Amino acid sequence: MASTPPPATEPDPSTFSCSSSLVGPCASCQRTTHKYGSGGLPLCQWCMASAQEKWGPAVGFTSTR
Repeated sequence: MASTPPPATEPDPSTFSCSSSLVGPCASCQRTTHKYGSGGLPLCQWCMASAQEKWGPAVGFTSTR
């Protein structure tokens, strides 16, 4: 990602469009992010971008449910 991420104390922008019950910590940097429910991801957008740069655009995660 071209821009430098803000400090981990600032939430991921995804938290502004979801219920607070769907918010949790990023699995990598612990930044508050939309983690649970439909559209939730275990990583914030900056950590996901870093993972995609390293592993390719098809990177994802396996649901444990």
